[in-house]
Amino acid sequence: MKKLLIEKCLPRLVHYSTYLWCWLLRLENLDPEAEAEVDRRKGPCILTLWHGRIFYLFYHLRRRPEYHLLISPSKDGDFLARLALLMGYSVVRGSSYKKTISGTRSLIKILKNGGRIIIIADGSRGPCAVAQPGSIQLAGITQSPVIPMSYGTTRKKVFSSWDRFVLPLPFATCKVKFGSPISVPKRPDEHILKEKQEELQNSLDNLTRQSDA
Repeated sequence: MKKLLIEKCLPRLVHYSTYLWCWLLRLENLDPEAEAEVDRRKGPCILTLWHGRIFYLFYHLRRRPEYHLLISPSKDGDFLARLALLMGYSVVRGSSYKKTISGTRSLIKILKNGGRIIIIADGSRGPCAVAQPGSIQLAGITQSPVIPMSYGTTRKKVFSSWDRFVLPLPFATCKVKFGSPISVPKRPDEHILKEKQEELQNSLDNLTRQSDA
């Protein structure tokens, strides 16, 4: 009975609670044209964001099955996978932390087939708000642009977790902003990879700063 509750009921409860919570928030898109350009874009792309800024963007991009999320095959991952499916995303099971090759191959296949993925720029374990090379490497292999995004909110609770998770408080305004696409050459050397990683870092930092203003 307890297992059934966790596996079936809890994801639905969190799903409905998220919708209710976000229904009490006001959206302000700081650059509607930038997001519209993402929607109009044909072919693969990699959307990326900070781990601590997941909450509202996860809701904002709901009901878009063209976006794939990589979720680990753990028990916690089972819960997250069900929640993501309820939110309207497509799910790929695999771990980018313990089974890097397996997880990366799944994402490469999706992108080469013209799909879209959302990955966390600072990874699942941080450090907080420090861009990791994963999205840049995927972009080079698959020739898919990296599109950074972030959000800020006028009233929030910032948790003391490693990612400094941001939870908007009821009746706050959530300010969403998408950045310019970052293109990566097909066979970049280490210098170019580092350069593009710094470009992603700066873009996400600027988007977050502007959204928080």
